[in-house]
Amino acid sequence: MQFIWGLKTVFSHLHPHHHHYHHHHHKGPKRPETDIVDDVTQLIGRTPLVYLNKVVEGCAGTIVCKLESMEPCGSIKDRVGYSMIADAEEKGLIKPGKSVLVEPTSGNTGIGLAFIAAARGYKLVLTMPASMSLERRVLLKAFGAELVLTDPDEGMRGAIIKAKEIVSNSKHAFMPQQFENEANTKIHYETTGREIWEDTGGLVDVVVCGIGTGGTAMGVGQYLKAKKPSVKMIAVEPEESNVLSGGYPGPHMIQGIGAGFIPSILDEAMLDEVIAVSSDDSIQMARQLAIKEGMLVGISSGAAVVAAIQVAKRPEYAGKMVVAIIPSFGERYLSTTLFSNLWEEVYNMPTSQ
Repeated sequence: MQFIWGLKTVFSHLHPHHHHYHHHHHKGPKRPETDIVDDVTQLIGRTPLVYLNKVVEGCAGTIVCKLESMEPCGSIKDRVGYSMIADAEEKGLIKPGKSVLVEPTSGNTGIGLAFIAAARGYKLVLTMPASMSLERRVLLKAFGAELVLTDPDEGMRGAIIKAKEIVSNSKHAFMPQQFENEANTKIHYETTGREIWEDTGGLVDVVVCGIGTGGTAMGVGQYLKAKKPSVKMIAVEPEESNVLSGGYPGPHMIQGIGAGFIPSILDEAMLDEVIAVSSDDSIQMARQLAIKEGMLVGISSGAAVVAAIQVAKRPEYAGKMVVAIIPSFGERYLSTTLFSNLWEEVYNMPTSQ
């Protein structure tokens, strides 16, 4: 029976009744007291930590990954989608069945908003550049979201302008605005940062984290530095769009980080260091993580691990614990450059004789 008991303890800290993702009153018969949650939004958070074992040769410190790839919809943005909607509800800004949510996003935030809007009964309109993959469009529409495609040459700027236009022309529209919404930072302070602290038993020394909106770095940094002032927050950005390092915005392949501007919710004083990682190195590492560690992750996860290895190789980090945030699951990137090498290979495979 030892094994079964062991499993129970493994899962007990993943228990979905997280102190933060609260219950909602449902209509229907009374439900018995069990570990069954009321809806999918209560499955968010409490993601596990796992050591890296093979890609870390030559590291003086240990690297631990926080698997946000194991969120119910596969990315860290499940937390953000939840918190922005819950926050707006608490403030009386939106009501299910009445309000329309509008957000410019082509990425995981759109997916995080889409599954929560579906579970909660909101209409969701997402604006995005027409350059986004067909796979991404299908995924968002699968949750019932409405898509508005904008001129690809105008990038995210065009999508933002379009979203603002839709909001100004609608009566009950609300724009969460992840780059400006403090509920983004707040959820990482209340959950992500706290989980890292509790699950490492306070042993965390460094957190390495890609910067998209800056929400993760800000929230996690605020929580951990209050608990242990020596904790270092290390930001990761694309080499090709290294605005935090004083460079210029540019095109890159690390989806979800490197927006090309400094988001208003990001306070750079929270960051102890910024490491720029190239798209190529990020892609190579994401592929290695699948082959060597059995971890299927997205491109920005590769970037975080490249930076974490750089840090863990420094002599001053000998014996220290470096936590790398793994923002998303790899299956979402099948049609991207991450797996383009494999498409060619499988397409041309002969039948064995």
